Amino acid sequence: MRIMLDTSAYIAFLKGHQGVKQAIQWADEINLCPVVLGELLAGFMKGKREARNREILQEFMESPRVRCIAIDEETADRYAAIFSYLRDKGTPIPTNDLWIAATAMQFGLKLVTTDGHFQKVPQIIAEFHE
Repeated sequence: MRIMLDTSAYIAFLKGHQGVKQAIQWADEINLCPVVLGELLAGFMKGKREARNREILQEFMESPRVRCIAIDEETADRYAAIFSYLRDKGTPIPTNDLWIAATAMQFGLKLVTTDGHFQKVPQIIAEFHE
């Protein structure tokens, strides 16, 4: 199984969330995108454990099952399609989450998340954990 984590799922994993931990354990491939990494790093900078949080993330990223996938022109096309669909439905989601959803859509990845608003995006498969 190929999955993508959003920021909330990575944080839930670190906090020991059983459902997210299980999704990660079962995955053959775990993907993040630069938007998720940026959100994590920005969050680390606001906290008191920035160096330690960076170390933990680096260790996670060094796993042979984990990779960061690029955002490109095709991702932008998917972003536009999702944005337009959600605007027309009157159910917008945050911009960064549009990029995350577009990346998951582009690569056919199941998005593991604790953010319910991804359930508004029918173009992706979202595995929601409360």
